[in-house]
Amino acid sequence: MSKQPRDPEEPERIAVGRRTPLFGWARGYGAGTLRMDVVAGVTLAAYLLPAAIGDASLARLPPEAGIYACLFSGLVFWVFSSSRRTAITVTSAISLLMGTTLGAMAEGDASRFGALAACTALMVAGLALLAWLIRAGSLVNFVSETVLLGFKVGVALTLMSTQLPKLFGLGAGHGGFWECVEHFLGHLNEANFAAIAVGGTALAVLILGKVYLPNKPVSLVVVIAGIVAAGALGLGEHGVKMLGEVPRGLPAPGLPSIQRSDLNELLPLALACFVLGAVETAAIGRMWASAHGDRFDPNREFLALAGANLAAGLGRGFPVSGGMSQSLVNAGAGARTPLSGLVAALSILVVAVFFSGALRTLPQPVLAAIVLMAVPGLIKVEEIRSLWRRDRQELLIAAAALGGVLASGLLRGALIGAVLSLLLLIRRASRPNVAFLGRIPGTRRYSDVARHADNEPVPGVLIVRPESSILYFNAEFIHDAVIDAIDDAEEAPRAVVVDLSAAALMDIHGAAMLKKLAAELRDRDIRLDIVEARSRVRDRLRVEGVDDAIGGVDRFRSVADAVEAAMAGADSGPAGSAAPASARR
Repeated sequence: MSKQPRDPEEPERIAVGRRTPLFGWARGYGAGTLRMDVVAGVTLAAYLLPAAIGDASLARLPPEAGIYACLFSGLVFWVFSSSRRTAITVTSAISLLMGTTLGAMAEGDASRFGALAACTALMVAGLALLAWLIRAGSLVNFVSETVLLGFKVGVALTLMSTQLPKLFGLGAGHGGFWECVEHFLGHLNEANFAAIAVGGTALAVLILGKVYLPNKPVSLVVVIAGIVAAGALGLGEHGVKMLGEVPRGLPAPGLPSIQRSDLNELLPLALACFVLGAVETAAIGRMWASAHGDRFDPNREFLALAGANLAAGLGRGFPVSGGMSQSLVNAGAGARTPLSGLVAALSILVVAVFFSGALRTLPQPVLAAIVLMAVPGLIKVEEIRSLWRRDRQELLIAAAALGGVLASGLLRGALIGAVLSLLLLIRRASRPNVAFLGRIPGTRRYSDVARHADNEPVPGVLIVRPESSILYFNAEFIHDAVIDAIDDAEEAPRAVVVDLSAAALMDIHGAAMLKKLAAELRDRDIRLDIVEARSRVRDRLRVEGVDDAIGGVDRFRSVADAVEAAMAGADSGPAGSAAPASARR
């Protein structure tokens, strides 16, 4: 059977597909896939609209700001995203962060508030573009899931404190979490029973829909029912507040009117929004890539976020990111490619141009019920229980992030969370596990005594394996672990064997520490032997003089060789005549 001639343009097409995801999934796109994407896009739009209006209220922006943010970002995100099912949207965490931060800067000026929100989206776009240019895809891994867990619980509690007054027909509170809770409890006697009935009914329907009709646009049905009920029952006459006028049509795209000094004040907020958006979007993309075997490029998601936030900012919106619940709806409705996001954006466009006026009589308690449905998705009860069972220290870190949100507000809480993530990373890196090895019974192999109690200790020989690279920030910890083990031993060892098989890297400070350790052990009449070092580590030891200080390090000598030599009282240098000179390279 003869082979088909290879298309000379195929490598170039593959390269283009990798650089631009659009050309990757568009190849072989057919009518069947288009039908699935259209159905998914319309379903997604029905889910996005109520959430966009609700999250705009969290951000203390008019409802059209949420609509514009989802509309304009959706027109762009699908072109660049490497994830086929991720939906771009406004999210409760970012929206609440905006609402609790910009109030003081806007000083009650609604137009300035909107301009600051749009400018924040543009700054997020700039940060995302910079991250894409420097290929900082691993950046999102520096935010600990534990810290994010605590932060999201704080967001959920803050969200509840702002929306429960609306559900009960009370005026909105101002300030942080505790101020809003105090306002709610202090005015509870002023609750409007008509508002409670409307909001409670809407919340009950939404909960039932989530249980029995998952990933269906139940919230859209609740919105329509709320508008109909407001007109039929005259809810406004019973003191139930309505959403108010929503402008029909689209805004003229343009740069927001702000002062140069505003940029410095907005930078911490933009950084927090960018980190939250990047982490959430990457988590969603990785989830779908794992489930469907797709290729996910975290750096490409930075470019998609940059384009989406640029469009949202120019379109009088506010920062956007990938949304977990929205993406689940998108996938559950049958989305096959990112084109479903474009269909959703075009559907929202139709509503914004022709039907936005109908939203005027949407009861505020119904909107509050829709927003409150985000709470279960933010409070991960099972993950909290898992931390309680497996790692109480990690649970304390999550609690610290939660405390930062409740005590200092969302923006400072987000920054506290980011700092906690870095401190946690530094702490773990600076205190690596230092394993002390024993012989596996019946073999010439050695492993961690702490993990395998049946391992046999070697009399007179201490075998150490640092389980990390040896660098400036952990070198002294490793040094102290070895010295402490020698001091705690009932009988001082004759030799110390350092197994460097787990050390991928070593810097000048790490080599200096080993040289210092060799000198200290020599003063105690203890021999130091270094084995199993990788080539780059051997190069460092040679350059820094450690090789000469201990009599040589070669690539043939094993832990077993060093232990047998020490027990036999043999010379501690490299394997004598058994290893050629080239073995030390």
